[in-house]
Amino acid sequence: MNDEPEPADTKREHWQHTYTAHPGMYGERPSAPAVHAADVFRSAGATDVLELGAGHGRDALYFAREGFTVQATDFSPVGLEQLRDAARKQGVDERVSAAMHDVREPLPLADASVDAVFAHMLLCMALSTKEIQALVGEVRRVLRPGGTFVYTVRHTGDTHYGTGTAHGDDIFEHGGFAVHFFPRHLVDALAEGWNLAEVHAFEEGELPRRLWRITQTRPR
Repeated sequence: MNDEPEPADTKREHWQHTYTAHPGMYGERPSAPAVHAADVFRSAGATDVLELGAGHGRDALYFAREGFTVQATDFSPVGLEQLRDAARKQGVDERVSAAMHDVREPLPLADASVDAVFAHMLLCMALSTKEIQALVGEVRRVLRPGGTFVYTVRHTGDTHYGTGTAHGDDIFEHGGFAVHFFPRHLVDALAEGWNLAEVHAFEEGELPRRLWRITQTRPR
């Protein structure tokens, strides 16, 4: 058994091929978590949103159409080019910027520079617990006091948890794609020093995938 998560270049290659073969694969409609997050961000008075793992941009573009200024990051150049092209076509390119970034590295933003951060199923990719903790620390760093972080993850109640190829650290691989399934204690650990507002269970997709939507804020 391989106890190490798949390397970043393998995952990048996977998404490069996926976005190339299936342009706009998730469609133009935003995810349900993004629709919820937009309401949360608006209620909090947020204007600047950072999306991590934006892919081809269905959620980033939705935030822009809703009037937010959006910084979108992903480690797939193909996905980001599709995002930029769609932003131009939708007339929101002035409110959207896109940058390639691997979340294993520090975020390329200044301290306390955004009002809100959104990440749909990014934290449950093949990241180690240590890497996830470092990423959430970076999210806290770039959020302004009172800023909101909304993220979603597949959890250990998911049908795929414990099946497929095990990589250790609650990471299991199916069809060449590895997922870090979150136990509840990891969610609570990542919320230490934050105000944890909500852990909402929901389902998505055909399996269906079982996820949590977590909302937490940086204390003022």
